[in-house]
Amino acid sequence: MKASPTLASNMQAVLVDLIELHVQGKQAHWNIVGTNFRDLHLQLDEIIEAARGFADEMAERMRALHALPDGRSSTVSKTTALAEFPTGLINTKDAIDKIVAALEAAVGTMRKVHDEVDEQDPTTADLLHAFIAKFEQYAWMVNAETMRASASVTTAEPKK
Repeated sequence: MKASPTLASNMQAVLVDLIELHVQGKQAHWNIVGTNFRDLHLQLDEIIEAARGFADEMAERMRALHALPDGRSSTVSKTTALAEFPTGLINTKDAIDKIVAALEAAVGTMRKVHDEVDEQDPTTADLLHAFIAKFEQYAWMVNAETMRASASVTTAEPKK
């Protein structure tokens, strides 16, 4: 099978977010300070490893479908859906907010392209399922670092 231009474009959108998530994770990892530093530092290692591995899986899947992955830094910075990570030292609470937002943005891209990907290549959609499940778990775990037991729990939005 050869990827259509639409499938290749959707896979590329996921790829750049995965690469950016890896890079942002490293930036946070190197520059976090404050309460629960070590816990967050170690959690970031897990997220970084997953993002890097998933990026490699996506790029190799693209090549298997005769599409050309573009992981150049200029391409990533121009096309990622993730907000830019701040420079310098960042306290753990702010880093948690930024990392959760980055995880959610990467998942958002995956969910946005999912249906078109699934129509053209269910195998690639299966990869997205695994990526989404892992990153949503990480977002919950990282976010739990600053949640209080009195926090309200939201319910899922009704399906439309």
